[in-house]
Amino acid sequence: MSRAPKPLPLTTTQARQIWLHAQRLDERTPFGEGPQAVADTVAHLGYVQIDTINVIERCHHHILFSRIPSYRRADLRQAQSADKCVFEYWTHALSYIPAGDFRFFLPAMREHRREGHKWYASVKPADTRKVMRLLRAGPLTIRDIEDDVLTEKEHLWQSRKPSKRALQLAFYTGVATISERQGMLKTYELMTRHFGWDKLPKPASNKDITAYLLDRALRSQGVVSLDSICHLDAPRKKAVAGMIATRVRRGELIPVAIEGAGKQEHWAQPAVLEAGGEGPSPDLVHILSPFDPLIIQRKRTNLIFGYNHLFEAYVPKAKRKLGYFALPVLVGEEIVAALDLKTDRQAKKLLMQKWTWVGQGKKTAGRKDLKRVIEEELHRFAQFQLAE
Repeated sequence: MSRAPKPLPLTTTQARQIWLHAQRLDERTPFGEGPQAVADTVAHLGYVQIDTINVIERCHHHILFSRIPSYRRADLRQAQSADKCVFEYWTHALSYIPAGDFRFFLPAMREHRREGHKWYASVKPADTRKVMRLLRAGPLTIRDIEDDVLTEKEHLWQSRKPSKRALQLAFYTGVATISERQGMLKTYELMTRHFGWDKLPKPASNKDITAYLLDRALRSQGVVSLDSICHLDAPRKKAVAGMIATRVRRGELIPVAIEGAGKQEHWAQPAVLEAGGEGPSPDLVHILSPFDPLIIQRKRTNLIFGYNHLFEAYVPKAKRKLGYFALPVLVGEEIVAALDLKTDRQAKKLLMQKWTWVGQGKKTAGRKDLKRVIEEELHRFAQFQLAE
């Protein structure tokens, strides 16, 4: 019986360069421009998280802007509503997903249709019948429904409108999709009518879904662990671990030992390790969303970048260290600062609440030049924030 190969040592610098290249944050315009750039970015990353917080621009626009310098909000609307090359569904959070990956989410939709959804157990059949009758007549927003009898919320984020919960249940069961967004106002449409399908595609098998999750992570992360592949999806770990073991035996994956990772196992494809990474230009600056794929897995970011991001929107003001909605600043291959920003849309200004130096940014040598390149990017970032 052959022994498992000994893990290849990998410094955090090497891991960082590989991850930055996989995230396409090592160059300024990796995907071009326009709606096709949006489609290509979402396809490469696998998903782009959606969030409702708008202290600055909502994170789905922000994540796309970080990889598409000329990004316009209309490009995402075009991709979602006209080209229909992206759709919304749940990954570890509500996200934009490539339409080509739809079949990998069909089993979850069918399960919700068969067994219900724990968040919407209180939806009454009469409310479902009502929204389905309206949906069959055409696209629908919650504002189109004015005759609801409001109910008490069961939790903080729940709507008081029973019809909204019924629409959301139709979304999770795959009966309806979100065909358009204006801000956070969602237009719902029958799934088959939106995509022009006679019937839904054939759902992926469990084995196909396992391969999809592994391949998505390898493409967008470069170096992966079970935690990074199965972020907030622990039940998938056993199947993913089995597929990793098979690929290691075939020589398709190589175990790597990242400096400082202890017993946590990581893997990478041979071609990725052979290519390595030169790292981005030291003057390339990205002001990142706290929900960016480079930041959202906090432990991974801390391991590879030595930066422990704190999301303090729900922390009492007196206990905050970085600020209400701090944004990590990536300069070259180092996270050097966290900026707590706020967009004053009425006054058309981007307000600096707090500037915190972190990591290499704490060093005084060269900080003047560092501050200059960050301020240049802040100017560009403000133009994006304030654009209509």
